[in-house]
Formats: sequence, structure tokens, C-alpha cells
Amino acid sequence: MPFACDAMIEVAVAMPVNGTFTYRVPEDLGAPVDIGMRVLVPFGRRRATGYVLGPVSATERQDIKPVLGVLDNRPIFPSQSIPLFRWAADYYLHPLGEVIQTALPGGLTVSESPVFTLSDEGRRCLQDTSSTSAERALLRELVGGRLSAESLRTRLGSDFRVETLDSLTAHGRVLRETRLAGGRAKTLYEPRVRHLPGDVDPAGLSGKKALILRMLEDSGDMGVRELAGRVPRAAAHLRGLVQAGLVERYARRVFRDPFGDPIAPDEAPALTVEQQAAVAAVGAARDEFRCFLLNGVTGSGKTEVYMRVAAESLCAGRSVIVLVPEIALITQTERRFRARFGDRVAVLHSGLSAGERYDQWCRILQGDARIAIGARSAVFAPFSDLGLIVVDEEHDSSYKQEGGLHYSARDLAVVRARYCSCPVILGSATPSLQSYYNVRGGKYAELRLPRRVRQRPLPVIRVVDLRTCRDLRGPGRFISAELKTTLDETLAQGDQALLFLNRRGFASFPVCAACGSPLRCRHCDISLTLHQSAQVYRCHYCGFSRPAGAHCESCGSGKIKRLGLGTEKVEEAVRALFPQARIARMDRDTTERKGALVSLLKGLRERAIDILVGTQMVAKGHDFPDITLVGIVCADLSLSFPDFRAAEQTFQLLAQVAGRAGRGDHPGRVILQTYTPDHFSIQTARAQDYEQFYRHEIEFRQALGYPPVTRMVQLRVAGRDPQRTRTFAEEFGAECRALQAADPGLAESIRIMGPAEAALSRIAGYYRWQILLKSPRSGTLRRFVLRLRADCPRRFASRHVRVVIDVDPQFLM
Repeated sequence: MPFACDAMIEVAVAMPVNGTFTYRVPEDLGAPVDIGMRVLVPFGRRRATGYVLGPVSATERQDIKPVLGVLDNRPIFPSQSIPLFRWAADYYLHPLGEVIQTALPGGLTVSESPVFTLSDEGRRCLQDTSSTSAERALLRELVGGRLSAESLRTRLGSDFRVETLDSLTAHGRVLRETRLAGGRAKTLYEPRVRHLPGDVDPAGLSGKKALILRMLEDSGDMGVRELAGRVPRAAAHLRGLVQAGLVERYARRVFRDPFGDPIAPDEAPALTVEQQAAVAAVGAARDEFRCFLLNGVTGSGKTEVYMRVAAESLCAGRSVIVLVPEIALITQTERRFRARFGDRVAVLHSGLSAGERYDQWCRILQGDARIAIGARSAVFAPFSDLGLIVVDEEHDSSYKQEGGLHYSARDLAVVRARYCSCPVILGSATPSLQSYYNVRGGKYAELRLPRRVRQRPLPVIRVVDLRTCRDLRGPGRFISAELKTTLDETLAQGDQALLFLNRRGFASFPVCAACGSPLRCRHCDISLTLHQSAQVYRCHYCGFSRPAGAHCESCGSGKIKRLGLGTEKVEEAVRALFPQARIARMDRDTTERKGALVSLLKGLRERAIDILVGTQMVAKGHDFPDITLVGIVCADLSLSFPDFRAAEQTFQLLAQVAGRAGRGDHPGRVILQTYTPDHFSIQTARAQDYEQFYRHEIEFRQALGYPPVTRMVQLRVAGRDPQRTRTFAEEFGAECRALQAADPGLAESIRIMGPAEAALSRIAGYYRWQILLKSPRSGTLRRFVLRLRADCPRRFASRHVRVVIDVDPQFLM
């Protein structure tokens, strides 16, 4: 029910402020206000988007500000989502308004933001040599018109300074004004016409008008665009018909279609005994919260289990969320679910335009779609009657959001299922240690699919020691004789092959032949990667690039050795070795353009590709039955990361990519090339023995006190000035230890590591330090960080050095 006039409502504001705020519904608002709607509210000296959460008890305060406007004509999220929003804000120590903003489709938030223009005094200063070079650079950017501070930062890069902008504004050289911005996502309407009832004398009409009327009588109504395509100059004739009262123009809402080709319906296959047991176990928990770990080998039919349980949920009148780790997997999953459930499926992911995502969100809200498939943000899909959540490839680190709200979609899925009293399935062939640890501790129930469907065998994995290829020249250094021979045999048999290397580009370590200096990014402490197809050296962290013909910045030499390896170099080598083969590459470079990924997967499915070269995008859940050979070009890349999860990520990646082989009628083979053949993660991946890997790895985690045995919070410190950032981090670390020492209980329950410089010490111009907090209990960590934020507020409000709180961090570099 909408709120009455003068009612007090609780509002979360889409700004980086903690807590919620009370506003009043004024009499002259002119539109109803309800829970789940967006409102425009005054906040300080600006206006901002607020989200209505519910009523507030009467208050004696007289200064309650009124709502300025209503931005929706109906709620855009159900009240059932609010407990999840509150939990996420509390657990991840993040402002509630920004949590809701993260959950909603992009382009909905309206806020008042400052923009800057050049004054007459500023134009004169452009010619003034007494101005600093930084001031003149900023003024030059404003010559073309008004810009926001963010646009100035983008244009000037590391040369942008807030202090310079503030100084120019204070001296009247730059003018500051505010404007409402945002709200890009709009409802799309299609203009249509329909025939009005009544007798018409065709003798009094022109031939075109009579034709239009006959068409409308036959079809009932038509879109104006369709009509214009069938009748020349239809718009002019329509105006006359409308004026004569014979036809009526109206607007009908249309939903932008994010799907590709239509999908033919499928028939559900017979289930294996293990699949039947899994479906029965989840079905028995239909109306209660239970978390199931579906531990099934690659090709064991986990997706069919998901679809059977989803069908049961739909029959019970409840909705379903299916999460996949990356957009690359959505197409395949979406196709399979659409073949089974038709237009009841919606998709939610960042690859959609703002309008497409908004339309899919509205289809869910209106009940037109009952299944939502998407990447991590789909965990917030606005169902009010959720009956099942599926998290496919639950081990994947892509479920952790690294910007803004640092949430884990997998963990939020478990929490949402608990609030909705429904089961959640975490599926994987290589479960995360966290989930398997919860199985061992009795928190989760395990369901096993130990065999592939149709009795298909797992692929045979052979390990090749790359140390024997070190002295070879050319492609033989990374395509061993055994891999080349096996590729020959595969192509001769008419099968497809997959070559995996988890590094894109052509040369990952270009160095100067004259002085030995690497070509480094100007804004990050990392070497550039040559992308030969684009003829640029590019940084994979901030996007900085230099032309492929660039000279060494240290000595000026133009002789650059292109060392290192990437998917482009592998693709070039394979084309030279197999000139008759049809070869394609799947990595971020080849799939950036909209539709490119779908086209590539279609080519693989239709046998238009013989050899696919790719990064980890190809390793996750894809099912192509004609791939019988997987070649892992170098299995060691992730082992070298300075991260306690390096062995886990390596095992998972190798086992997953190996599982792409032999999923059809022909058995599969895997050639695993490595410089460390005796490493336990390589050996257990070769044996496809998850249990052995888990036993080995959990001992290491227990000995050193790392998750999942403990919980962790990372405090990331970043600033543009290296010395100021270092001093800030050291002082902050001392304050953490002082707070710990002041409470005897914390000395026992919390371990503070650092501050230490991050492994990647500079990214995008920011120097980076980190402090790690570890404790057996997450509640203890939360209370400690809340006290830290209360006792040291200036640390979290500094303009020069920023602090980010990351609960359960995945990225420690």
C-alpha cells in the first residue's frame, strides 16, 4: 500500500554514507510512494536518488525534509529483497544505498553532480606564463565546454590533481555548477496504430488510405515502422486517417531482445542413477533452506540436474536464479534453459545495454520471466517468490566483485536462499576449498556425480616436461613434439582441438636488446604486453598503450626483444604448423565486440573451427562434443602468483580445461605441458583426484592459518604519492595494533599482518599497500573494523590516500 501524506519513510541514499535516513511524504508530491520505489530527496546541498525501505515510527522532530519527487510509477525491487540488502551492507561494511544501487540495473541512479566550465579569467590565464603547467593543462581541457571532475580525471590521467581544480575554482578561473545526471535506462515504447470501429465508405478514401485500413482490419493493429515499410509515405496517410477519426495512434511498451537465434525445444534425456538421487535430494528440501554441493566430474550432467530441479520449482509456483561465473558461459546455459523453458527465461549481465538489462529486470518484476540466468549481479534478481538458486562453477573467483561493493555472489546466494527458505545448489567438478570444508564441517550436504553420462570415460592426461624443450628455437619451445603429433592425429580423424594458455597477447615480456630494460607501463609496476593484431604494447591493468614501434624509454634504442608468450603467439605458431586447419582464438581481445563471442561459439558448434586457442574463457563449463584433444601449453603460469590460493587455482584451472576433452562419442586426450611436473597440483590434476588435492592443501592452510580455516579482511591503502602512501599505511598499521592492544581479547583472536607493499605495488598511478586481518570468526573481524572506523575516521575520509575494506578477499596482489 502506498504511504499516506505526511508519512515518515526510511530511505537509503545512493551515496557513500552509512545508515539510512528519514524523509516525509508531502501532500503536494503528486505521485504515490511505496516500498521498493526510487525517490528524489534533498541530501545536504544536493539532490540524490533514494530507495524507499519502509515506514518509520512517528518522530517529534520538526525538521524532517520532504521527498522532492518520485522516480518510478511502481516498485523496482520487491520488499523481500530488503533483508538481503541489509545483510550485504552489514557483512561487507558497505553503505546500504550503494548496495541497492549495485543490485539494480545500471543507468537508473539520478544524482546531482558538479560540472566545471572555463571563465573569462580562465581563458586569459591560458596565455599567462605564471600559471603552472598542470593548471594550463586542466584549463585547456575545459576550452571545449563543461566537464565533470571524472571526465577531467579520464582525460588528464595521472596528471589530474583535485588540488589544482580546487585552486582554479577558488580563484574564479573555473566556474562550478551542479546538474542532475544519470537515469540513462528508459522504458522503450513502440508507436502503433489500430482501426477504430465504425462503417467507412472506401469511395471517399485514396487508394493508399484504403489499403492501410484493410491491413488494419485484417491484423487488428500494426507498428508504425512496419506499416511504413509496407506502404510508401504511410506517415502522411496516417495523419489524415487519425484526423478523420478512422484510426488511433497509441504507444505499446516493447522489451529489447538480448537473445540471439531462436532455439528449438529439446527433450529431457533419461537421468543416470546419480542424477536421479541428486534431483530427489534437492526436491525433498523444496520448502526449506539447505545448501547442496553438487560435486560432479566434468561431463557428468550437472546442468541437467539444475534443469530438472528448476522444473519442479516452477511447477510449485516458485522462481529460479541460475548463476554462472562469466558472460562467456551465459550463452550456452541460456540456450539450454530456453530450449527447455522457452520465453520464461531472462538474462542479466553487464554485456547487455542499459536498456536491455532494464527490460529484463522489468520482465522479472512483472512475472513474465520465472528463471533468471546471469553472472554475479543476477543474485539480486527481483523475484518475490524464489524457490531455487543454482551457482554453477561455484569455485570460480569471478563470483567475487572487485570494485565498489566487494561481494561474493556465491556467498550472497547462500544467504538469499536462507532468507527465502529455499535450497541452493553449488555445482562444480573442482569445488572450492571453502565449500568442501563446509561439507566436512556438516554445514553443506554433498551430492556426487562420479561418472560422465552415457558411460563416457574421462580423458587420458599425459604430462610433458617443458624443461626438455628449453634449448629449442621457434615454436618447438612451447609446442612439444608430442603435442604437435597428437594435433596431427586429431585433425586427421576430423575432430576438433583446444589449445589453452592463460595469457593473452603476443609477447608478455618485451625488453630492450641494447640495455635490457623491460618496456613498462607508465602508471603500473608491470611490463607491457605486445598485442600484434592491434600493433600496440598494452597494460592489462590500466589500459595504457604504446605503439608497437615504440623505442626503449631508458636508452632510446628501437631494438626490442619480444619475449614471453601469449595466445596470439600460439595462434601464429599453430597457423604456421597447420596451414590447412581452420583456427580461431577466444580471449578478451577477440570477444570485446558485441556478438563476437556468440559468433565464435556458433562456429565451434557448427564445426567451422578445427583448432581453438584460448585463455581461461574456454575452460569453464563449455560443452563441445567434437573436441577430443586439449593441449595445455604451459600449466605453470598461475603457480607463480604470490597468493596462498595459487595451488588451488592451478588445480581447478587444469582439471576444468582438461574436462573439455572427450565429451562426445570419441574418447578425449589431454597433453599437459609444464616446467614443474612434480608439483602436487600438477600431479593431482593429472590423476583427476580432488580428494588427494584437498587433503594436501587443507594441511597447508591449517598450518599457516589461512581461509577456509580462518576468515580474512583486507585493508587496501592506495594513493598517488609514494611517500605519503607509505607513511599513511605505516601509521594506519600502528593504529590497528594499538586498538588490538587496548583490548586483551583481540590479541588472542585477531592476527594483523602488515602493512606491506602489495605484490603489484602500483596500478593506474596509485601506490598500493595492504593490511591483512585474520581471525577464526568473521564477527570478531567485523567488530574490530567497525571500531577501527569509529576510532580512526580520518583514515577512511582522506582526500589523498583511500582505504578500501575487502571482506573475504580474493585478489591479494
